[in-house]
Formats: sequence, structure tokens, C-alpha cells
Amino acid sequence: MPTVSVGRDRLFAGLGKTYTQEEFEELCFDFGIELDDVTTEKAIIRKEKHLDEEATEDEEVIYKIEVPANRYDLLCLEGLVQALRIFNGLDELPKYKLSKILSDSMLKVHVKPETSKIRPFIVCAVLRGVTFDEARYNSFIDLQDRLHQNICRRRALVAIGTHDLDTIQGPFTYEALPSRDINFVPLKQVKRFRADELMEFYKSDLKLKKFLHIIEKSPVFPVIYDCNRTVLSLPPIINGAHSAITLKTKNVFIECTATDLTKAKIVLNTMVTTFSVYCERKFEVEPVEVVSSDGKSCVYPDLSLYDLEVPLSYITGSVGVSLEASQVCSLLNKMQLHAEKSITKEECSILVSAPPTRSDILHACDVMEDVAIAYGFNKIPKRKPASLMSVALNQISELIRLEIAMNGYTEVLTWILCSYKENFFMLNRKDDQLTASIIANPRSADFEMSRTSLMPGILKTVGHNKDHPKPIKIFEVGDVVVLDEAKDVGARNRRQLAALYCGANSGFELIHSLVDRIMEVLGTPFVPIGDETGYYIRLSDEPEFLPGRQASIIFKGKHIGTFGIVHPEVSSNFDIPDPCSFMEVNIESFL
Repeated sequence: MPTVSVGRDRLFAGLGKTYTQEEFEELCFDFGIELDDVTTEKAIIRKEKHLDEEATEDEEVIYKIEVPANRYDLLCLEGLVQALRIFNGLDELPKYKLSKILSDSMLKVHVKPETSKIRPFIVCAVLRGVTFDEARYNSFIDLQDRLHQNICRRRALVAIGTHDLDTIQGPFTYEALPSRDINFVPLKQVKRFRADELMEFYKSDLKLKKFLHIIEKSPVFPVIYDCNRTVLSLPPIINGAHSAITLKTKNVFIECTATDLTKAKIVLNTMVTTFSVYCERKFEVEPVEVVSSDGKSCVYPDLSLYDLEVPLSYITGSVGVSLEASQVCSLLNKMQLHAEKSITKEECSILVSAPPTRSDILHACDVMEDVAIAYGFNKIPKRKPASLMSVALNQISELIRLEIAMNGYTEVLTWILCSYKENFFMLNRKDDQLTASIIANPRSADFEMSRTSLMPGILKTVGHNKDHPKPIKIFEVGDVVVLDEAKDVGARNRRQLAALYCGANSGFELIHSLVDRIMEVLGTPFVPIGDETGYYIRLSDEPEFLPGRQASIIFKGKHIGTFGIVHPEVSSNFDIPDPCSFMEVNIESFL
């Protein structure tokens, strides 16, 4: 999780109270964050430079606070102070709003069609009447850096540019031009550079060279101009020196260029909501109209609330405490969520409105989590879960692991993702289109789907270790994934056991005896065919096994597994020269 460094004294001043370290650690725990370290600015420098100087009493104390990765609003001092003050009941929930401005007076950004080749999206906003001091200015810059490292994915998805609006003039244009046609003075420089020259110049810059790869091989570079053809920025690399913000800046123009529009909106909302507190009109943001190349226009930022309705029974049932609707609403208000009670004929629900600062609220489970945090995890009474299935499943899994290990087998762990070819064609199986969950956009041919059997991983392990002394006796207890329309995600995990014997002979009788031993340990008797009080075996016809040398395992009338000699063609597909016997069984059948 990201760590935010803030000055202790400024933090306590913002909170309106001085805490001891223990008291502040407790406050952080109650809010769901953590005080990771206490240090000083000079101590950090000494550590980086490996100096042995002693600390002095006048050094500013720095708190390093660990925050959740999806809480972008907590990545700076201002966001932390606001969140903790609301949590402590010192402040009410802020109401963010857009300035009432006529369409004709609104700043406009015109997007050229060429930008679709490199960085197609841009969103913008204006903060009017901002009052900066050195600490606020540094925090403003630090928030941009932390967002760049976090949700912006090192500027690959989103890049933020901030400008002194009084030094530039709209309307603006967002273009994509050949590098040789872009010429401007970059930030902290006095000389003009062409964009291609800048690429070479920044290859020696420790900070900026990490971002050059994003655009340097593109035939066109993104660039933002004002109406006088003054370059505002060359995203995602550098801003222009002409529009650089200073401590005297009063009006800030913020632009975010992106390859992901959703993340760009989140980043822009985070910037403007966090620092609108310093505007002349608190929590008010001036919108900007973005006109795309096809003539469509959108106004940013979008500061509307995200509404969702959550059943009270879901919240109380998941958290494990009995709460009234009014209590839940009060707890959610502490977590910066607007909440009110709603009663229908069916049940009582909570209407939740997430402000633009809370982009992490996507589902009812996020609301439930905030209720649990605000209530206090330590206050939730311990209880036995309503269903002991998961506990029992893990207990059975451990029992089986121990028993098979005592039979001389070595446990292996293989990937739950595999290639489509390994899961089907290399096992002589056909895809029925009803069982396997396929990954829509796999990054690698080795991970195209979730496995429906443990067999590919086991055979692949043997194939990579075929020179190992024989016999090879391995097993795995792990999950497979199968489609299930009854589940909200459309699929479910299923716990399986698989074991393999590979040696000079097939070892069919050894795998058969292992099946019998597992059934014995689980207290399942062997019964005649047709008897549903225990288990029995009958001849099967699975393509991955040798015909006539395989059997299905039937438990209480249901097929739960198969064992047999691996088909020579399948062994050859996995580059295994020796005969093998394999068994696989569904452990969940015994619950």
C-alpha cells in the first residue's frame, strides 16, 4: 500500500489537536490506516547518503502513514486532515459544486483527431482564487507525483499538467504533431527545444527518463496549445515553462491527458476536490468544456454523487453486529459517505451517495466495509461462522495432504491459470463451452484460462522433471474454476485432489490403492455397485486415460473423480517418456 509522508506538526494543526504517538496510532487504526514510521526529513537524507551524523532537536518530525491503495483522496495532507476531521465529528461532509458559468464564457479545449493515435483523452478544470503558501504548494506538487505513481501507472494511463491560468489564454487545443514540429521552453529550462531534442536531453534526467518510452517511438507527440500557440505541456513528459505555477498563482488550470478516460476523471476529481479547500469560494470548481474532433462536447469535472442502495440486512449480516438504520447512516457519514434510511415494502435499505472523492465505492461490499471500519473491528464480537463449510473443507484438505505425504508422495503447487491447449487438446479433451472460464485478453499464451482440472499442471511438472530419479510420486490439493450461472460472478472454485505415479511401470495398482486409502481415512466404505451408502468404482471412458485401464469413482451415487493409466499420446504431449497413472477427485463431495 502507498505511504504518505506528512509533517506531524502541520497534521496536528489541521486536526485541531495534539496527539501522543500512541493516541495517533490508535486513531489511524480506528480509521483503517496505519502509522508506518516516525522519522525526520534530515534522517531520511542521512539514511539515503549513509551518513552517521546525530539528530538534532529542531528537526521536523515526519509521519509516514500507510493508506489503502484505492483511497486516492488520502494521498496528501489535505485529504488526510479532512477525512480524519469528519471521522472525529469535527467537520460536516463537504458539498462540492461547479461554478455557475455561461456556456459562452466557459473555457474550451478542442481535441484534434490525430490524438487518437497516441493519447486520445483529455479532461480539464480550473481552481479560481487559490491561496498558496510554501507548504500548500509542495503538497499540491506531491499529490501529483503520488497519483502518477499510483492510479496513473507512472503516467502511462494518465498524466497531470497544472498551469497558471493568468499566463495563458483560451481556447486551448489538444493536438498530436510530429516531434520536429513542436518547439518550446520546457519547465526549469531557459532554452527552446524541439520535442525530439527533448527526448535525447531527458535521457540523462533521473526522474523524467522513466517516462520517455511512453511516446518516444510514436510518429506523433501529444501537445497542448493556448490560442496564441503557446505550449502548455508535452504530456506525459514535461510542462512548458511559460505557464509554470508559483506561490503567487491564483488561478490554476488543470489538464489530465490519458489513455483511460475513467482513470482520468478520477485523477481530475481527486486534484480539484482536495485543493478546492484553498479556493476563494471553498469547494467550488470551475468547469471546462472539452470538444472532441467529431463535434461532441463534454463538461469536466463530473462532481455528481454516485448513488447505490444497500439492504440493511446485508450490512448487518456481513459485519456481524445488529445495528439500526440510523446507526449505519451515522457510521457512513463518519466515512465521508452521504447516507439515509429508505423503507420499502420488502425491507429496510440504506441509500448511499458517494462523493467524487470516494471513487473506491463501487459495490455494496465497499459500503459494508466502511460500516465495519467506522464501527470498529475490535468491537465486533467473535462468533462461529453461519456456515462451517469453508472451515471443514480446509480441515479435510489438510487431513488428505498429511495422509498422502505419509504414503510417500511429494506435494506440488501449480498455477491456477493455464493455456487453452494444455487444458484441452493436450489431454485429448474437447471444450463443451459450458465448463471452462476463458480469459478475454490474456497477456500470455501460457495463461489463457482458469484450469478445470489439476491434470495439466501435474503432467507439466513431470515433463519438466523427467530426468528426476524414478519413481516420481507427486500430488496436489488445489482449486479449479468452473462456470456456474448461479454465482454472481458466473463461476466458482472447486477444491480437487490429484496424484500421479510415474516410473518404469504404470503403477496403476498403487494409484488404485491410494484412492482406497483416502476413502478409508475419510470414513467412506467400499460398497457394491448401485449402493449409495459409500463409494464404488466402475469402468469409464475418458480420453486422457488408456481404454480399459481407467475407472470412475462413484460416491453416494454421484461421480466425484477418475483414476487410470495416462494415455501414451497425452504423456507424449507433455514430453513424458515413462508410463504414468493419475487420479483426481472432488474433495468438496465429502462435505
